[in-house]
Amino acid sequence: MSRKRKIDSECRVFNQQWTSDYLFVQCKEKAVCLICQESVAVFKEYNLRRHYESRHKDKFSFLTGQVRTDKIAKLKHELETQQNSFIKQKHLNISSVRASFQVAKLIASSGKPFTDGEFVKQCLTAVVKEMCPEKADLFSAVSLSAPTVTRRVEEMGDNLHLQLQTQTKRLCSFSLSLDESNDVRDTAQLLIFIRGTNDKFEVTEELAGLQSIKGTTTGEDIYRKVHQTVADLDLDWAKLVSVTTDGAPSMVGSMKGVIARINREMSERGHPRLIAIHCLIHQQALCCKAVKWDSVMEIVVSCVNFIRAHALNHRQFQDFLSELNADYEDVLYHTEVRWLSRGRVLKRFNDLLPEINTFMLSKNKAVPELTDEEWKWHLAFLTDVTDLLNSLNVQLQGKGRLISDMHSYVKAFEVKLGLLLKHVKEKNFCHFPTTQKRAAEVPSLGFPAEKCAEALEILQCKFQVRFQELHAHAKDIRLFQNPFAADIDCIDPIYQLELAELQNFDNLKDVFKSSTLVDFYASLPGETYPNLHTLKMTTIFGSTYICEQTFSRMKQLKCPTRSRLSDEHLHHLLRLTVTNMEPDIDSLVSQKQAHSSH
Repeated sequence: MSRKRKIDSECRVFNQQWTSDYLFVQCKEKAVCLICQESVAVFKEYNLRRHYESRHKDKFSFLTGQVRTDKIAKLKHELETQQNSFIKQKHLNISSVRASFQVAKLIASSGKPFTDGEFVKQCLTAVVKEMCPEKADLFSAVSLSAPTVTRRVEEMGDNLHLQLQTQTKRLCSFSLSLDESNDVRDTAQLLIFIRGTNDKFEVTEELAGLQSIKGTTTGEDIYRKVHQTVADLDLDWAKLVSVTTDGAPSMVGSMKGVIARINREMSERGHPRLIAIHCLIHQQALCCKAVKWDSVMEIVVSCVNFIRAHALNHRQFQDFLSELNADYEDVLYHTEVRWLSRGRVLKRFNDLLPEINTFMLSKNKAVPELTDEEWKWHLAFLTDVTDLLNSLNVQLQGKGRLISDMHSYVKAFEVKLGLLLKHVKEKNFCHFPTTQKRAAEVPSLGFPAEKCAEALEILQCKFQVRFQELHAHAKDIRLFQNPFAADIDCIDPIYQLELAELQNFDNLKDVFKSSTLVDFYASLPGETYPNLHTLKMTTIFGSTYICEQTFSRMKQLKCPTRSRLSDEHLHHLLRLTVTNMEPDIDSLVSQKQAHSSH
């Protein structure tokens, strides 16, 4: 039995003579009639001749010679013009949709309402009418209505989520950072950030999810949301290294906290316990509270509130400073929840102390402490200590900080505390600029060395207790931070043979000195150093800084004037705001058709 003949297998090609004989040209994979633009799918002379003789022979058979050639050229030109106009229109449609996506992205990342798209279009239209009115129709085709901008944001957010799912599937290990806060409508929002590395030691740090919690916020509630996020990204629990939290009972409770529940999950699956990190910045802030010094802070806050809380007093004080040509124009409010607030308030208050005292007397509000010599010593010393604590706080802040660097800053500050304590007992103020300045004005005999030393001892004790868990991982951190300085006899046996080889390769020593830690480990051959190449310290979040930073952004996005913003839209907006990825607008545009907004 003969098999059915396939036309494609005949490899028919278009014969150029058919253009002259039957007025057909080749267009892509079809033969197109120059007269009626109908196409014939198969390059077969019989089909073209039948079409020509049945449709056009009566009108065009009399054309011969040069006349026929000219007519064919004219028909070709008309067909090309028509096709070009279609192509141009298609490109314009694609450009208008791309522009719509780009504007929606700018609106989302800048925290503007979705309805601002219409205002942007009005601005574009006004500019075009003035600058190039002939192109007004092009800009009117860009769709920027509120529903369109909303859809664009949703689509870009979903696209970023798909990209993240693709990236997380390639991770060799990952860690999570969790923090929970209420939005403007008192909905509890749980932020979950992920940081992981793949087999090429490329670091991914992205927003894994924003989970809204409508009811209670117990450890069980938060754990369920974390479990949901892990499942949504198809993450392997075996690759989880650590979880960083703010240290709240719902997070670190020994029985019902999130960490405890995750560890039970890990045990049930046969995986090792994770490394639990209490945000180092938060712990440092808690250490700072040990140095309360209420006798100073109560007076400072009272005076600042007297000046700032009354509009008339505030205006008069600013005018007073202006008349005196003071270095500052105002005093600062103290906000307890802001870590750097106290240091800045104290420094400003100390610098403006004479002006503040004069102003308070002019208001018949005498404050004896402002002229008390011992109190001034306390103020100067507290200003210096708080400034040192603020410097450490700033060092610990920042996106993408490695746990090894943060550990080094903490260790260095603990050493500084020992040195400062010794200097205070000796009344050596070389590292206390405000106190040293005061000592130059009055004899240092009145300096309360015992009380100041006691404050530093309390601070030193708090640091030792608070960072005890961090120091327990010092050996692993040190190995990651500098494998060439590690003692082979004191490390885990799985690293010993690799470390022996690594420490005797001078080329790798040069690479280590000239590159970052992440780049260095990325350069290690995985087949030679399989265990060192997969050191997991890179993934650990040392703090919840990235969560705190994102919560600040959330407060701007979902403010009182946008309180009806849905949780889903808030999630998309935050993802577009904090991501390191770019939405794949080309793939999104390919699925769209341009529609002008109304």
